[in-house]
Amino acid sequence: MPRIIAIDYGQKRTGIAVTDELQIIASGLTTVPTETIFDFLQSYFEKEKVYKALIGDPKQMNGQPSESAKMINDFATKFEQLFPHVKVVRVDERFTSKMALQTMIDSGLSKKQRQNKALLDEISATIMLRDYLTRKMI
Repeated sequence: MPRIIAIDYGQKRTGIAVTDELQIIASGLTTVPTETIFDFLQSYFEKEKVYKALIGDPKQMNGQPSESAKMINDFATKFEQLFPHVKVVRVDERFTSKMALQTMIDSGLSKKQRQNKALLDEISATIMLRDYLTRKMI
C-alpha cells in the first residue's frame, strides 16, 4: 500500500512525516530547507510510493486564513502541478507547533535541544499526520 506524507511547509524549513506502508504509524522523516523541498520530494517519490500528501491549512483562531496562508497555498498549487499523481489533502494545522513543543518537553529534551527548530517542524508534521490517521480510523 502506498504511503501518506505530511508536509509542514515553512518559510525557512519544511518538516516532513510519513506513514509506514500499511498507513498505521506516523513517523517523522526529516526537515529540509524550504528552497530544496521540491527536489527532495521528487527524489523521495522516485523511491517510495506515495498516494496522498497532507499540507497544512493555516488558520487563525476565528477560522480566517493566517498570515502564512498565501505562501502555503502557493506551495500547494505548485505541488499539485509537479506531482499530479499525489492527492493533496489540506489539514488544519492550528496548535501543531505548540503540541510539538509540548511533546519535546514531555520527552525530556533539554531547553537547548528544544530550540532545534528543524526538530520542531518535523514533529509538527508528524502530529498533523497522526491526527489525520486517527480521524480516518474513526
